[in-house]
Amino acid sequence: MELLSALSLGELALSFSRVPLFPVFDLSYFIVSILYLKYEPGAVELSRRHPMASWLCAMLHCFGSYILADLLLGEPLIDYFSNNSSILLATAVWYLIFFCPLDLFYKCVCFLPVKLIFVAMKEVVRVRKIAVGIHHAHHHYHHGWFVMIATGWVKGSGVALMSNVEQLLRGVWKPETNEILHMSFPTKASLYGAILFTLQQTRWLPVSKASLIFVFTMFMVSCKVFLTATHSHSSPFDVLEGYICPVLFGTAWGGNHHHDNHGGSHGGSHGGGGPGSPHSALPARSKEELSEGSRKKKTKKAD
Repeated sequence: MELLSALSLGELALSFSRVPLFPVFDLSYFIVSILYLKYEPGAVELSRRHPMASWLCAMLHCFGSYILADLLLGEPLIDYFSNNSSILLATAVWYLIFFCPLDLFYKCVCFLPVKLIFVAMKEVVRVRKIAVGIHHAHHHYHHGWFVMIATGWVKGSGVALMSNVEQLLRGVWKPETNEILHMSFPTKASLYGAILFTLQQTRWLPVSKASLIFVFTMFMVSCKVFLTATHSHSSPFDVLEGYICPVLFGTAWGGNHHHDNHGGSHGGSHGGGGPGSPHSALPARSKEELSEGSRKKKTKKAD
């Protein structure tokens, strides 16, 4: 019975890996990606004033991962835009989300049960893109592990990694929002998934690609649907990273990083601090102020 169940699971995984993505899954991917664009502050106003810039932002949200992967592998950046069907489908989604009368299309796809279905289908596309990207990089660099990992990573989270470029198209410059500095769950998961698929591609992970696609897709779908349904911005990796990062990188490094981000805004609300903390600059400023006050008093007495 166990053998039969294993065989049936293998057949299920193989059938799942062969499901075509276009047009249904790609449509869901485009809908969710452009929805996130509309959530950005000023995106609606940009679509009214500069529709071409808005369209380019939407195309980056839909195809940014392909552009980054082509850049890494030295292929033409505009190559994917020869896929007329995908471009027209993404353009139709962009137009309906931003310009549909009474926002009917936007309201329908934003309805939470419907949105969760689209989010789940988007994760199916994400995992498949990671696997395809690593297979493509392996074709060019048979022993380039880091090239394969990087290609799979940008295939899964290229939109987030290109967020600063997309912001420039909208006239916004926020370098502090770099995705490398503040990795979201999809970016982290894409990186870990790229490592797993690279190990599988180089035969260090004794599992079939179809089974890995199926298992990792189920993980991504369940996590992303749960986070979207609960409106949570946390990551399932936070607990594990909370134990591993202090061991590998040290607690002092994490503490300094925290102060670098928030020391300016919370510097005056805490009393005292350890060596090297931002609060050590406060006594110096107070001494200067005291000396300045004493000089003013002396000049007044002299007058």
